Amino acid sequence: MNISVIIPTYNRYTLLKRAITSLYNQTYQPKEIIVVDDGATDDTFQIKNDFPEILYIYQANRGVSAARNVGIQKASCKWIAFLDSDDEFHPQKLQKQVEFHKKNPAILMSYTAENWIRNGKEVKIPKKYRKIGKDIFLENLSYCNIAPSSVFLHRKILDDVGLFDENLEVCEDYDMWLRIVQKYEVGLINEKLINKYAGHDEQLGFRKDMDEIRIDILEKLVNNCAISHKGDLMQRELNEKKSIINKKYL
Repeated sequence: MNISVIIPTYNRYTLLKRAITSLYNQTYQPKEIIVVDDGATDDTFQIKNDFPEILYIYQANRGVSAARNVGIQKASCKWIAFLDSDDEFHPQKLQKQVEFHKKNPAILMSYTAENWIRNGKEVKIPKKYRKIGKDIFLENLSYCNIAPSSVFLHRKILDDVGLFDENLEVCEDYDMWLRIVQKYEVGLINEKLINKYAGHDEQLGFRKDMDEIRIDILEKLVNNCAISHKGDLMQRELNEKKSIINKKYL
């Protein structure tokens, strides 16, 4: 099973080296590592000298969605894994997902649990982000419960649902995973196989307007949903988020 790992990055040279090193430490090695430099102004360009085997692509700054999309378009393998440049894989991450998909060939996407690390220490994950795997659609309806760095999927899915929405500065993962889980069975490997680091500069995951952005995404998905009961659930979630926002404004 050949794997392309796609790493979008922007001004994270030191963190990027840690991320790539975690790929070299995998018990199941990817066929290719694609780094998409989204217009960095630091020393990120040096990464091609540090790791000559990687495919390094530079583009003018267009955002994480565009960077991931460029990586997907350049990838030569049918199976794709994503790795954010401030995260890292545990050594058996890819191997465990490969084994899962070999045992479950009809499932074309899986994700894993993760460690959250702040200031060098593991921190407790908020309840809303804990993995259950019972109903992955419902678990991702209110908040994005799937970390991009945990995802492993077949490109058939992306050929069907499309690429990341480049109009979204944040919540692009929430949009993508909802597009997928409303149509496809997705597997959870409930082991902590990635490290997510918090507390450094340039993180995009925390903005005051996140719920407003999720509302826009849900409105789009509700209008395009072909599965009636999931469309109803998204409409209910949309109404709840609008009600919360209205109360905040009042």
